[in-house]
Amino acid sequence: MKIVVCIKQVPATGADKRYADDLRLDRAGVEAIINPLDEYAIEQALRLVDDGSVESVTYLSMGPEQASEALRRALAMGGDDAVLVTDPALAGADEWGTAKVLAAALDKLAPDVALMGMASDDARGSLVPGAVAAMRNLPLLSYGAELNVADGAARVRRLSATGYDWLSAPLPLVATVTDQVGEPRYASLKGIMAAKRKPMQTWSLSDIGLSADDLHGAALTRVTDTRAPEEKPPTERIENLPAAEAATKIADWLTTRKLI
Repeated sequence: MKIVVCIKQVPATGADKRYADDLRLDRAGVEAIINPLDEYAIEQALRLVDDGSVESVTYLSMGPEQASEALRRALAMGGDDAVLVTDPALAGADEWGTAKVLAAALDKLAPDVALMGMASDDARGSLVPGAVAAMRNLPLLSYGAELNVADGAARVRRLSATGYDWLSAPLPLVATVTDQVGEPRYASLKGIMAAKRKPMQTWSLSDIGLSADDLHGAALTRVTDTRAPEEKPPTERIENLPAAEAATKIADWLTTRKLI
């Protein structure tokens, strides 16, 4: 049983993010990390190794050459090997371009489960997993708080408004997990040293059977303009009033904004 965990290198969550002149996110000079939501996918995959459900874990990423740093960090947490798909033609890839490349790479790797985080911290689109599943004509089990694999099938426990549901599908498939799976483990010193010796392959587009023409410039969408978010109005506080008067003021505030 083999799992491939797709991860992305993103700017650190607290970094000052800016757009470059070409309206792409300026990643130069900003600390880069593993997408925090992907760390939960890593943790879930390694737990399946720990309980004997899975024999091997491979990490897959698409990005510039420096994305290999994120793959090494993932390998320090655990897992067996990694693959980086990098090519000049991938600059500025959108969700469609990313999904097409990942789908082609996953076809070559042929895992039982392609596992992803629920979203990327830099875009929050949550579109890539579904697109990958559709392109590969495979089932998608999404937003799992837990993933189990056994007897040629996988199932996820998905939280709902009334509790949780169990969803299942036959292998192979694509799955995503949330931060409900549990806290990701830390990379030990032993793991960090071992990660340096674990195999990592670098593939170009031609290695996965694609060309620049297949990707139409790596994107079907483009950013035409950006603006800073509007500043939030100052917080209004109601203090030191009798309960009845405070309740009236709150009701008036909500009524004025047509919230009640």
